[in-house]
Amino acid sequence: MGFISVMNKTLFLWLFVSFFVSSCSFKKERFPDDSSAAINTIAVIIDDQLWNGVVGDSIRNKFASPVLGLPQEEPLFTINQYPVKLFEGFSTDTRNILIVKKDNENKFELKKNEFSSPQNAFHISGKTSFEIIEILEKNAGDIIKKMRTIEIEHNQKTIKDSLLDTKKIQKKFNIDLLIPSKYEYVMRRRNFIWLKSEIPSGNNSLIIYQIPWKKISSNNAVNDVVKVRDSIGKLYIHGTAFRTQMVTEEAYSPYFSKTTLNDYKTYETKGTWQMKNDFMSGPFINYAIFDKINKRILILEGFCYAPSKEKRDLMFELESIIKSIQIKNSK
Repeated sequence: MGFISVMNKTLFLWLFVSFFVSSCSFKKERFPDDSSAAINTIAVIIDDQLWNGVVGDSIRNKFASPVLGLPQEEPLFTINQYPVKLFEGFSTDTRNILIVKKDNENKFELKKNEFSSPQNAFHISGKTSFEIIEILEKNAGDIIKKMRTIEIEHNQKTIKDSLLDTKKIQKKFNIDLLIPSKYEYVMRRRNFIWLKSEIPSGNNSLIIYQIPWKKISSNNAVNDVVKVRDSIGKLYIHGTAFRTQMVTEEAYSPYFSKTTLNDYKTYETKGTWQMKNDFMSGPFINYAIFDKINKRILILEGFCYAPSKEKRDLMFELESIIKSIQIKNSK
């Protein structure tokens, strides 16, 4: 009986240890990454004391600042905050992670694909809150740029799962684009194509057209972009009511910047549109691409109408589509 009792105790201990190890492994795979599939969401790993103080304020000011060009305030990123102790020893599939803590040295480091792939894991540590904020201030612009890049690449990868046939666009404009199959051609003219995706209580639109090389000047770029897009609205984009047309909202100045797309000089303009003589309105993002080889300015614009919805991710989808452009050298 004594031998059997010892064996039973040994078996129980082995089962207990096995269960404990299994439980730890199970927990390790269950780090709260409920946002892993969500676009424009980041995990911020930081202790509550720092999060609820000036360091947390700095993070929110940088990464949850309002998106430019939207009619209502929406944050650049949706932030999920977790304490450092909860994170240590756990894994996550979240694409963008910001890990902030006090330590014996001041450090900023980006670790690519540290816990999963694709992923940016930004590590920031400092001896004091002030030193942490200094590192945040210095690197925030680059961090945001890398975060947005990985989000756009993820969105484009998702688009590839179900693509629209774009032969009509290729033939007319000599470009390739990744467009989801949920978009439909609603209008085609000689130098103009309009595609639309219906959503609950609204729609997302993509328009593509080309204009002469000198139609937009560097000296008066913003006004020229607005003038061109308003002329296109007058020609093609009308509401259901009589004498309605899409125009640029005059009450707010558009946000303008210079960038490159597919290595081509490009003007990016963000703002809001309205339907003249109607109550419809919404945000737009416009890219004027200077295609010197083909002696044209190629314009791709996304705009949405979704009065009862948040618009950040709808516009981000359009931006991801436009930034997938590949321009061929000659017609």
